[in-house]
Amino acid sequence: MLIIHVSDLHCGPRLKRDFLQKAIDEINSMGPDVVVVTGDLTEEGLVTEFQEAKLYLDQLKCKRLVVGSGNHDSRTTGYLLFPKFFGEPSSAIQLDDTLIVMLNSSRPDRQDGEIGYNQGLWMKQQLDTFDCAFKIMALHHHLIPVPDTGMEQNIVCDAGDLLWTLTSSGVNLVLCGHRHRPWIWELGNLSIIHAGTVSTDKLRGFYHNTYSIIRVEDSRIEAYLKIPGGEKYDFKRPSIKSLDIL
Repeated sequence: MLIIHVSDLHCGPRLKRDFLQKAIDEINSMGPDVVVVTGDLTEEGLVTEFQEAKLYLDQLKCKRLVVGSGNHDSRTTGYLLFPKFFGEPSSAIQLDDTLIVMLNSSRPDRQDGEIGYNQGLWMKQQLDTFDCAFKIMALHHHLIPVPDTGMEQNIVCDAGDLLWTLTSSGVNLVLCGHRHRPWIWELGNLSIIHAGTVSTDKLRGFYHNTYSIIRVEDSRIEAYLKIPGGEKYDFKRPSIKSLDIL
């Protein structure tokens, strides 16, 4: 299965439209099975920004598109607009033998993330209901601090409970964004892949816009980092740790 992970478009005044269009064209040329977009589609949650994000994401050619909400999308009552453009911010789909659950970690006018008790129960129900060999959880906010992103402030506030559920339920892969810095952590059998930002100028650590290319075969994960219009890097290569690739 070919999964493309895109995050942090930030449609609005800081959007680098040429980078986003290049990414979309490249993604379509790969013919992915699923594209997962982990939030911050907009900068301020404004209707014009949601309209622009929809125009771009509607260009994607894939079997399934899974879109989640970020903290920027919940600004200015954007949480009321998100469902009108992209459906409910929490969702669960089965594609072949893979389960993909999108969680809504954003809250109105809050920077940090939260899953919450009720959504946690819903998530556990999805994990118990779908009998899939490979399980993916996606959300906007990060669960574990990411290097080169400064003082830790905006992590999921109930990350401990979520991590316990993920590891005890046999989840294989977590996809998240928020920090604009691509990174990968491995926690036992759980891989946590943090996307960079695909199209805004607010960059951290790895000073390029990026999206992730993930291949899953027989529960094995191969992850790559792609610069729109540029190079592709192995997520585990030391090069993604470097700041000298401007």
